[in-house]
Amino acid sequence: MEDPIQLKDDGNMHFQAGDVDQAIDCYTKAIKLCKDKKVLAVIHRNRAACYLKKENYTTAASDATKAIDVDAADIKALYRRCQALEKLGKLDMAFKDVQRCATIEPKNKTFLETLRRLGAEIQAKLKTSFSTDSRVQNMFDILLDEEMDKDKQEKAANNLIVLAREDAGAERIFQNNGVPLLLSMIETAKPEMLLAAIRTLSGMCTGHKARTMAIIHLVGVDKLCSIMAVDNEEIALATANLFQCINDSLTGGDKRVYGKEEALVLDASKDLKTILLSLLEMVGNKKVSGHGRDQALNLLTRNVPRKDKREQDHSRALFTIDHGLKKILKVCGQVPELPDQLPMTENTQLIASVLLNKIYDDLKCDPERDNFREICDEYIKSKFDPKDMDRNIHAINTISGLLQGPFEVGNALVGRQGVMEMMVALCGSEREVDQMVAVEALIHSSTKMSRASFIITNGVSLLKDIYKKTTNEKIKIRALVGLCKLGSAGGDDYSMRQFAEGSTEKLAKQCRKWLCNPQIDTRTRKWAIEGLAYLTNDADVKDDFVEDEPAMKAMFDLAKSKDKTILYAVACTLVNCTNTYEKKDIMPELVQLAKFSKQHVPEQHPKDKKDFIDKRVKRMLKAGVTSALAVMVKADNFILTDQTREMLARVFLALADDPKDRGTIIAHGGGKALIPLAIEGTTDGKVKASHALAKIAAISNPEIAFPGERVYEVVRPLVSLLSTERDGMQNYEALKGLTNLAGFSEKLRVKIVKEKALPEIENYMFEDHDQIRQAATECMCNLVTCKEVQERYMADGNDKLKLLVLLCGEDDDHLQIAAAGALAMLTAAHKKLCTKMTVVTTQWLEVLQRLCLHDNPHVQHRGLVIVFNMLNSDDQELAKKLIECELLEILSVIGKAEDNPKRQPVIDVARTCLVKAMDLGLIKPFSTPS
Repeated sequence: MEDPIQLKDDGNMHFQAGDVDQAIDCYTKAIKLCKDKKVLAVIHRNRAACYLKKENYTTAASDATKAIDVDAADIKALYRRCQALEKLGKLDMAFKDVQRCATIEPKNKTFLETLRRLGAEIQAKLKTSFSTDSRVQNMFDILLDEEMDKDKQEKAANNLIVLAREDAGAERIFQNNGVPLLLSMIETAKPEMLLAAIRTLSGMCTGHKARTMAIIHLVGVDKLCSIMAVDNEEIALATANLFQCINDSLTGGDKRVYGKEEALVLDASKDLKTILLSLLEMVGNKKVSGHGRDQALNLLTRNVPRKDKREQDHSRALFTIDHGLKKILKVCGQVPELPDQLPMTENTQLIASVLLNKIYDDLKCDPERDNFREICDEYIKSKFDPKDMDRNIHAINTISGLLQGPFEVGNALVGRQGVMEMMVALCGSEREVDQMVAVEALIHSSTKMSRASFIITNGVSLLKDIYKKTTNEKIKIRALVGLCKLGSAGGDDYSMRQFAEGSTEKLAKQCRKWLCNPQIDTRTRKWAIEGLAYLTNDADVKDDFVEDEPAMKAMFDLAKSKDKTILYAVACTLVNCTNTYEKKDIMPELVQLAKFSKQHVPEQHPKDKKDFIDKRVKRMLKAGVTSALAVMVKADNFILTDQTREMLARVFLALADDPKDRGTIIAHGGGKALIPLAIEGTTDGKVKASHALAKIAAISNPEIAFPGERVYEVVRPLVSLLSTERDGMQNYEALKGLTNLAGFSEKLRVKIVKEKALPEIENYMFEDHDQIRQAATECMCNLVTCKEVQERYMADGNDKLKLLVLLCGEDDDHLQIAAAGALAMLTAAHKKLCTKMTVVTTQWLEVLQRLCLHDNPHVQHRGLVIVFNMLNSDDQELAKKLIECELLEILSVIGKAEDNPKRQPVIDVARTCLVKAMDLGLIKPFSTPS
């Protein structure tokens, strides 16, 4: 059995070495084993110090309290709890702890300074609190005065929003009877007042569970739903944001420690259930506007499925299936061209499909998925009616919605007896709306290759017939897209063209013609892009499309429009044009084997080779693809799915491949647009976006590429590429990007250290690959001015300094410049490192002499600076050793050289070294006898 005293000592040793996680591990084990109360108190006190370092202030305060419970005069525990409480914002409690410390040790300057500082902060907080009270009252007076000027009232309302964002301000509004007043503002039904009231409530509900529950009961969920239902996009969005703030606070967004009060505010399940039922009711309610319905669906998409599949509780998804699945299916089945339909926007049905997909994906087992499918099947069956064509097209449109969401559910329904026949019958209907719904369903159902081949044999003639006979452009374009999709069923395999040579180019030409026609409505032109998304699998079509600049610009303009359902098709088209789709590497041996056994071998089109791809990328950049991508990235999360994000990231990576194009990408907002793609989405998507960010960060001015605070968000994606799971190019370019950022500001260096990049950078300094090792060393060179990095080199028990010295002895000039530069800065910052350098390796003097004799003046300059730092290190023995060896002769030769602008820094440092040696009395100035 392990000894708790030994574990405590091990923890102390790890803490002193800077390994806080290991220290916590030792202390935690010791706490479990220790029986002695006094020893236990010391361990808790020590672990509190660790948690302070980790910025886990709640646990630090808890550990310190356990130590104080054993010994009320434990001054270290008291001060550590004081530090933790201050960081948690509990200034009055922190003040009491430091006051006790100062009573025990009245002459301790640290305690006295902390006491003075906390006292001043508490006074300032009280002053702010009183002034906030008066501000709130003043705003209320203006808003209550019916004769007050309208502009002043609106200004007061907007000031309330700002005030509610501060916790103290939100509490003051709440305490000053603010909620009833905000309800009065809502009752005015004036959009400006209503928006201000809703946004103020959002601030008051953010991160405060108790206050949120009180507001829900005062305002009422039904009231909030009625506000979100109005036909005003801005008001619907603001109310949805309020609902999200409420949900976050009730489900763990509130990090406050309530103590004894917690039992009073803990159970929010009833309120959450009421909100969920109300949102589901809104989904199928005719009185709700299109914008309100969109926001209700968005809230369900964001809060019903689990955010992390490792969570066990998925009861929200099961509850939604039982109480709302049919309502969501009803939305999918709406046909806007028919009378008596639900109010919708152009995005509503796609949002509903995304919600269905996320709920289905959240299910854990086959019985749950079977239940989902059975409800869908029952719903579709209930809608089929031979006597009512409107009900039939509602059923087919619902299947289209499922095919765009949980595809396997929709695909199973298409395979049901009578469904495909119904689609064919609708295609032959005289009503144009029937034809349009049927053709759309055929397009969506032919996503899978097997289904496409079935429709190729059964449906191509049907679609061609519709295309030739119809005079309605809307139906014509959809029939064309169906043909496009079937024509591209072989992907980019040149040998598997579905149609005759030249047919796909003709289809694409017609799509481009429709796309460029501003007389056609946006929804119909969107289908032209759908067609191109399929046809651009063909390299001839890609080339024709990128050469047609008006068509590209028309597509980019549509991508920037309000109709965001177009994004996936645009992303597909761009991925095809840049050839950035996932391609499996095919081994030449397997190709030969396949040919020998007469198996099909995919063939690459001549225009899919790199030089053609590069030309296409240049043309796309010229047409303004970057600004279109930047707008697409800003789309709502529910429209911009993870798959779409990944495709956009792939396109960005292709665009950033040539360093000459990166300035264009930055100028059109590409740098900023990549950050969210690198943070959210699929693993592949985040890696691709991070790689593109690394390419841009490596050669750009960070201030221009990522203006403002955004530059700090770039660090984490770059650090994520420093992994053995990533390839060498990703490692290299991430290191180059971090090197550039580290050279920019101290705040960025600290951010890189905080993201735990140092161990990874150090590992790459051992890398066999020359360029990666050089990039890592350059990055470290830019980081060594950071205090935390210097402490790592000062610590004993590691080879970090030894590695730097040995890297200075390598043959690569760039590597030597970086390693010697880091060594020069470290020895200048800490004199102890000059002595330590001579201990870590016996080769130090030989390496130093090589640096000072180097042909490259940059390397030589750094070597001489290291020599000067060693002479200036207050270590007389070390200085004497340097002067007694060949270094004196080297310094003399360099110092006596004539002034030379190209080598002047080297000559100046050598002369400074000789002067320092004279000051130390190690050499005497040369003088001629009289």
